[in-house]
Amino acid sequence: MPTLTDLVRNQTDLDDTDLEWLHALVSDWQLLADLSFADLVLWVPVRGTAADAVPGWLCVAQMRPTTGPTAYPQDLVGKVVRNGRRGLIDVAWRERRIVREGDPEWGSGIPVREESIPVRRGDKILGIIQRSTNLSSARTPSRLELTYLQSASDLAQMISDGRFPAPDAAANLVRSPRVGDGLLRLDQAGVVTYASPNAQSAFRRLGLATDLVGTSLGETAAALSHTGEPLEESLVVSLSGRAPREVEVECNGSVVQLRIIPLLVNDTRIAAIALLRDVTELRWRDRELMSKDATIREIHHRVKNNLQTVAALLRLQARRLQVPEARDALDEAVRRVGSIAIVHETLSHTPEELVDFDDIADRVITMAGEVSSPEAQVTPKRTGSFGVLPSMIATPLAMVLTELLQNALEHGLPQRDGLLEVVASRGEERLSVVVADDGRGFPIDFDVESATSLGLQIVRTLIVGELGGSLEFQPRPGGGTEVHLDLPLDHALRHD
Repeated sequence: MPTLTDLVRNQTDLDDTDLEWLHALVSDWQLLADLSFADLVLWVPVRGTAADAVPGWLCVAQMRPTTGPTAYPQDLVGKVVRNGRRGLIDVAWRERRIVREGDPEWGSGIPVREESIPVRRGDKILGIIQRSTNLSSARTPSRLELTYLQSASDLAQMISDGRFPAPDAAANLVRSPRVGDGLLRLDQAGVVTYASPNAQSAFRRLGLATDLVGTSLGETAAALSHTGEPLEESLVVSLSGRAPREVEVECNGSVVQLRIIPLLVNDTRIAAIALLRDVTELRWRDRELMSKDATIREIHHRVKNNLQTVAALLRLQARRLQVPEARDALDEAVRRVGSIAIVHETLSHTPEELVDFDDIADRVITMAGEVSSPEAQVTPKRTGSFGVLPSMIATPLAMVLTELLQNALEHGLPQRDGLLEVVASRGEERLSVVVADDGRGFPIDFDVESATSLGLQIVRTLIVGELGGSLEFQPRPGGGTEVHLDLPLDHALRHD
C-alpha cells in the first residue's frame, strides 16, 4: 500500500510544508476518531486542481475508531473519486467550513452520518476530513459519550481553524495516553468538569480519596506529589490547560502520564481535555532495563580492568625471562588480551551490546603499529567502514585483526618500509575485510590448513569456527599478501 508521502508527492500539488502538517495531523487523529466514535478519511485534491475547481479527490489516509463500529471496513487509501461524488467534501472545500449532513446515508446498507471538516494550515486549505459515524448501534448516549462528542466537535473546529495539530507541538508519541485510557475535561480555569471512570481510578491509585470533579487538576496533582518541598508551580501551570503538555505525576508508588490538549475556538481557550493513563508498570520496566543496562556496562568495565591487569602481569613476567622465545610468546599474549580489553572498554560506554567497530579497528591498528620494530617504519591504516557490530562479532574480529597485523609486521614486512592496510566493505548481510601488505609474501606451498603458527590457527578458528565465515590467503598484485575475510552479519543472531 502506498504511503501518505508517496501519494501526496506523486499525485497532488501540495508542498513539503503541507505534507509535514498532514503527517502531524495523521499522527494524532486517532484521538478525533475515538472521541467522535467515527471513521476518518482524509481527502486531498489531485494534481492540477484550480482555485475554484477540483477535478478529483485522492484518499491519502484513513482511521477507524476503537470506541465504536466502523463505517468503512474496506480500505480507501489510494482511491480517487471524481468531483461531485462526495457532495459534502465539495461544499466544505468551496465554502471553507465544516459541513454536516442532517439525515444519515444508507448507501452501504447501514445508516451513516457524514460530516466534512476542512484541514487548514494558515490561510490554505490542504484537504478535507470525511467523518463518518456508523449509526447501526445508536442509543441514548451516556455523559461520557456526550463529553467525548463535545470534545470531538471542539477539535474538529480547531482543525478547520488551523489550530490542530498545534503548530509548535512535537509529534504525538506512540505511547501517549489514548481516549479509552482515561479522559478529563477542564474549564478555562483548569478545574475538572468531567472525569471518566478510568481517569478517576488512576488518581485513586495516586492517593486521591475524593472526587476529581470540581478540583483544580494542577493543584490536585501537585498536592499528591508534594514531598515537603515548596508547591511544584510548574506542575500547576502544566496541568492548567493553557498549552499542550505531556507530564507525569508520581505518588504513592504509582505513575500517571497526562497529556493536556487546550480547546480553542475563535482564538479563545474555551476548555481543555486531559488524556491520562496509569504507566506504573511501564516505568517500573523502564527502570529495570536501565538498571540492567548499567549493570552490564559496569561488568564490561570491570572485565576491561581485569584484562588490563592480566596484561600488566604478563608484561612484568616477560621482562624477567631470559629466553627470547618465551618472552616473545608472553608479548603476543599481552597483545591478544589487549585487543579483547579494547572491545570491553567500548562496550562499557554503550547501553547496548553493539559497538562502533571502526573505533576499535583504529585502536587495534594503532596498537599494532606501536609495537612494530623501529626499523620497519610501517604505519598501518584503515580504508572503508566496519559500521556497528554486535559484541559477539566484535570481540573475535578484534583478535583476528591483531593476529593478522602482527603477523604481517613480523614476517611479511621485516626491517623495511612498506604498506599495511585494512580494507573493510560492508553490505546488508555480509562484511568483507582485506588485510594487505606489500612484503615478501607467503611461500609458494603455504597452506593455512596445515600452518603451525599459533596466530594463524587462532585466526582460522575464530573466523571459520566461531563466526561462520571464510578465510583466504592470496598473493597481492605487485607483491605481498592479501588475507580476505568474509563474515555473515547475522551469525550472532542465529546463535542467540
